[in-house]
Amino acid sequence: MTNYLSAILGMILLLAAPAMAEDTISRDVERDYNYLESLYTYLHQHPELSFHEERTAARIGDELRPLGFEVTQNVGGAGLVAVLKNGDGPTVMLRTDLDALPVREQTNVDYASAVTTMDDLGNQVSVMHACGHDVHMTVFVGTARRLVAMRDQWSGTLVMIGQPAEERGAGARAMLDDGLYERFPLPDYNVALHTSAGMPAGTIGWRAGYALANVDSVDITIHGIGGHGAYPHATRDPVMLAAQIITSLQTLVSRNVSPLEAGVVTVGSIHGGAKHNIISDRVDLQITVRSYTDEVRATLLEGIERIAVNTGRAMGFPEDKLPEVAIRDEHTPATYNDPALANRLAGIFRETFGEADVVETAPVMGGEDFSEYGRTDQKIPGFMFWLGGVAPQKIAQAEESGTALPSLHSPFFAPLPEPTIRRGVEAMTLAALELFGKK
Repeated sequence: MTNYLSAILGMILLLAAPAMAEDTISRDVERDYNYLESLYTYLHQHPELSFHEERTAARIGDELRPLGFEVTQNVGGAGLVAVLKNGDGPTVMLRTDLDALPVREQTNVDYASAVTTMDDLGNQVSVMHACGHDVHMTVFVGTARRLVAMRDQWSGTLVMIGQPAEERGAGARAMLDDGLYERFPLPDYNVALHTSAGMPAGTIGWRAGYALANVDSVDITIHGIGGHGAYPHATRDPVMLAAQIITSLQTLVSRNVSPLEAGVVTVGSIHGGAKHNIISDRVDLQITVRSYTDEVRATLLEGIERIAVNTGRAMGFPEDKLPEVAIRDEHTPATYNDPALANRLAGIFRETFGEADVVETAPVMGGEDFSEYGRTDQKIPGFMFWLGGVAPQKIAQAEESGTALPSLHSPFFAPLPEPTIRRGVEAMTLAALELFGKK
């Protein structure tokens, strides 16, 4: 009978473990919240552009060192790596991004950014955390504080990285090229989150498999033979060629990609000509290309060059005047959430926060270079989840009025700090404890 009762008691404690852990984490995060909100306000008011995040990284490093982390600065530029060894066990890497955007804030919150700076091209620009990276960093620090306080409940190695230049799709690659996986413990799992501009504050969104897209930027330079607008037969009109190319590019998705696959080819910029009656000798196109699989990506990129060059030939442009196609280096590969890892952590979130607050989301065509950490030779499973950041009343008002909510990168995007930050810390802490195999 004693053994039977012990087994029953053990089963009860096992089933209650997620709720007990969450009660403790939630209570401690609540006590820590004023500190975290103060940190969030500071980060929001002191944004820095990609590859210029020195002050931001220094502040994050200053938060982690007193907790016992071994902090290394200037990894891959302004990046930082913080390592906490806590006995035998898995190595879990948690990532935050550090950079902000050249956007003039128009949110009217009391702590709005008033920062201006010179960008890399010498332009004076305003700077704003318009993509929620200030939330990410605050959750990152809050999670570190909780895991250190709970270190008797887990064992393993915690690697926390602050990544530069996510907005340019180059920071993750820079950290990997600077020896992230050679100089520091190699993770068994990689986890990150991203603020959502469409989900209610305090909710979690997740997706197994493809969650965010391949992102490529393509430039097409169209050379023509200019002349008078009254005598087009004596010219080779690059504006007309550009129009033909733009129209034909849309067939790549509609006729070259399976209807069951996703792809986007958007011409976002076209510049050419200066006056009504002058046929110019040059037009420049800028294109964004989105996909999920490597195969569709290759189809779209190869097709853009084929269409541009051969349309030039078909319109009689000489060989030395055919369009030039350049694929920019700032490629972001698709974010693929390891299905086993995604389902495992989403299950913990559902058990803890309830089904209503944990929503399976559709994949999006936005890009995130968190994907780079899983595409190395080591093939490390990764998981990025969404953290709702919008006041529920704003969502209700938008639905009632039929107006769109401010999106990520909008000058009007202002996430609701509470409960967004609290839920982010709770979720990331639970994810880490689950992967460490909490005691």
